[in-house]
Amino acid sequence: MKNIWKQTKYLRERIRLDRKTFLLYSVLRILVILTAVLCFFTRNYEGFALCLLSLILFLLPSFFEEKLKLEIPPLFEGIIYLFIYAAEILGEVNHYYTAIPGWDTMLHTLNGFLCAAIGFSLVDILNRKSHNLNLSPLYLSIVAFCFSMTIGVIWEFIEFTFDQFFYLDMQKDFIVRTIGSVTLDPTHSQIPVRVSNITRTIIETAGGKTYTIKGGYLDIGIIDTMKDLIVNFVGAVAFSIIGYFSVKYRDRKNGVINLAEDLRVRTLSDEDLLKQREEIDKRLAESKEERSNVKNSLRRGIDRQDR
Repeated sequence: MKNIWKQTKYLRERIRLDRKTFLLYSVLRILVILTAVLCFFTRNYEGFALCLLSLILFLLPSFFEEKLKLEIPPLFEGIIYLFIYAAEILGEVNHYYTAIPGWDTMLHTLNGFLCAAIGFSLVDILNRKSHNLNLSPLYLSIVAFCFSMTIGVIWEFIEFTFDQFFYLDMQKDFIVRTIGSVTLDPTHSQIPVRVSNITRTIIETAGGKTYTIKGGYLDIGIIDTMKDLIVNFVGAVAFSIIGYFSVKYRDRKNGVINLAEDLRVRTLSDEDLLKQREEIDKRLAESKEERSNVKNSLRRGIDRQDR
């Protein structure tokens, strides 16, 4: 437990290397802690668990930077923090997914964009460090796009699995008023039967319970899944285009290239990594000394009162 706490402090100090990023991290961390306290006292233990998960996820960028010798740009790292907070705290705990139309769509679009940036960075790092590879900007963009779409598809697999086994409805349902289905074809000739202007659907269970879906027919997940993949596609294409021009015109500085550079993960040299670790160790030592001075001051104050 002591080692975990020590590692957590180290990762927080790594985030502190960039002042603006640490400020954003600190604000979001306080908001998550306040939400966790509220969830605990209202006995919303699922929300409390999501808050703890969010605090852990906040440390993952710093963890991967340390273990993989990477440098995640401050802008990219800040977007990751905001994405985690928007998805877990606002989306799940505060129910923004159902309360605000388009919240899920916005996050899936951003996810497609970010995953494409990660995929692009990984391949670009390999391309720069290898003497046997010289990949074209178009190839890098295609790989980034495919990487993003693969992550999006895997996530939909996860949602489908949880819905099938635990009935969590992660693939949100939609009300539709018109359907076409070959199941309704009495001739079994695979001719789709179109049913239009559906006003309500009645569901009857074997136990005698009846549920009425007002407004149309209840689509179970497929529209949500396809919508998520489509907007993931949009986000992936957006960054793939940005990444293409950033590599093709790397020597020219403009808004598009600067944005791509701010979202590109880089490798750290051993020298840079050593400097970062020395700076972090120095700050940890100073923090420990400050706490020790505060404790000694309190002890001297207590001793004076006793006298």
